[in-house]
Amino acid sequence: METASGPAAGTAAEKAAERRREQRGWYVYDWAVSVYSTSVLTVFVGPYLTEIAKAAADADGYVHPLGLPVRAGSFFAYAVSASILLAVLVMPLVGAVADRTGRKKPLLAAAAYLGAGATAGLFFLEGERYLLGGALLIVANASLSVSMVLYNAFLPQIAEPDERDTVSSRGWALGYASGALVLIANLVLYSGHESFGVSEGTAVRICLAAAGLWWGAFAVVPLRRLRDRGVPRGADGRPDGGPDGAGSLGGGWRQLRATLRDMRRYPLTLMFLLAYLVYNDGVQTVISQASVYGSEELGLDQTTLITAILLVQVLAVAGALGMGRLARRYGAKRTILGSLAAWTLTIGTGYFLPAGAPVWFFVLAAAIGMVLGGSQALSRSLFSQLVPRGKEAEYFSAYELSDRGTSWLGPLVFGLTYQLTGSYRDAIISLVLFFAVGFGLLARVPVRRAVAAAGNPVPERI
Repeated sequence: METASGPAAGTAAEKAAERRREQRGWYVYDWAVSVYSTSVLTVFVGPYLTEIAKAAADADGYVHPLGLPVRAGSFFAYAVSASILLAVLVMPLVGAVADRTGRKKPLLAAAAYLGAGATAGLFFLEGERYLLGGALLIVANASLSVSMVLYNAFLPQIAEPDERDTVSSRGWALGYASGALVLIANLVLYSGHESFGVSEGTAVRICLAAAGLWWGAFAVVPLRRLRDRGVPRGADGRPDGGPDGAGSLGGGWRQLRATLRDMRRYPLTLMFLLAYLVYNDGVQTVISQASVYGSEELGLDQTTLITAILLVQVLAVAGALGMGRLARRYGAKRTILGSLAAWTLTIGTGYFLPAGAPVWFFVLAAAIGMVLGGSQALSRSLFSQLVPRGKEAEYFSAYELSDRGTSWLGPLVFGLTYQLTGSYRDAIISLVLFFAVGFGLLARVPVRRAVAAAGNPVPERI
């Protein structure tokens, strides 16, 4: 079959070498984008945007975006929810267009650089500009979600079924290594900002902008290494498997409707997506709200928070690789179930952490780090086994809706709980439900039957 870059490799050795080259390039996007998730979303922007919102609040502690009364402490959580709702509108369209045209790379480039630009723009977040911060956060976070649809859709194309747990885990591990490296630089700048001749606020803004520059700079590597594939054609020369004109805006939505109808043919894949939707909502909310909980409820300073998140990053590298090895021995499903049990225990314990006690927050961070990378990496590789061939981007758009697009519910529950109770402890304990219910749903998914039903070879262990 012809590809965008020329004829397919003629021998098995050449194909394997090309596949490894693409895999190495694919890993680098995790390296590029994870700095946003770590330095921006997890560490800096939550507490900083909350302080900006508080500075703009009225005497009762409320800001009024679009004329709506919002407690300043809930503004960040609501902005995260809004960004994901925007992504919900865009991701399925992008996935459908990518599969219909075979042009994932240009779409990945557009999403990556829009997100990187919005992140770099957070340098201008100061004073009472909470609306600017909210708008840039919405654009950056939505762009991240869209880019991950396209990035993840390459996995079934660059890795054989029995390679995917390992390849996915290596990508996550490299991403966490990147996050740790940049967090060390952030810690040096933030802790020693006076010696660098900048204010604390300026140091935070530099860290935010640097994440955008890092994202954009390293995105060049996967965009050079990955290659677009051709799409199957029918007898009339048009792309197979969808309505005419799906490469256009209206056609993309028609393709989305066709994809949703098609997914009903694979109910076991939908069962996995439902389970993932629930438990990953808890994961994403912990990632985005942990620093707010630490700063606002536990009274920890920014240096402590950075150190804790750095600990998460370092241990997540080992966790992702270690859980990848466990999956090869026990199967991905059992390993994920074990991680969800650990998540439930860890977040439940977080409710009882004493204020002003960094050591216990570090213990919590260590526990999160050991399960974070592995649960995410194995979920991605397991889903790749459940995708019918030729529908990777479309189905990964549905996966990304579960990964990020439906993760508006967790931040919304977190924000509403705080708004109603004024307690971040009540907000954090509400997340236990996501892990417990997700565990129950995943336990009911017969993954071997699901892989076979999607028309894919069943690995020896899954």
